[in-house]
Amino acid sequence: AQLVESGGDWVQPGGSLTLSCASSESLFTSPFMGWYRQAPGKEREEVATISLSGMIKYAAFAKGRFTISRDGVKRTVSLQMNNLQTDDTAVYYCHNRDDWGQGTQVTVSS
Repeated sequence: AQLVESGGDWVQPGGSLTLSCASSESLFTSPFMGWYRQAPGKEREEVATISLSGMIKYAAFAKGRFTISRDGVKRTVSLQMNNLQTDDTAVYYCHNRDDWGQGTQVTVSS
């Protein structure tokens, strides 16, 4: 599937953003959909995933601040991010079992 992310932007600390990932194929051809991020000089890390059954997992840093959701009809997966901090600055990627999107840049700074 082709995955296309959008919604990345610059935001001040404490701000919010919603990222969206549009898939060219049904979301349910993969056992999961997820968001990952890579900050400069760091390895890519998992942010949140949602399984076929709807089971959701969050990284510790995302719990309580980020919310992953999906719309099977629109074939989109979203990541609502609240109370963003400078450490959240990264390129955010959408991923399923086989494919990665090109990423969308999130910059948190004052």
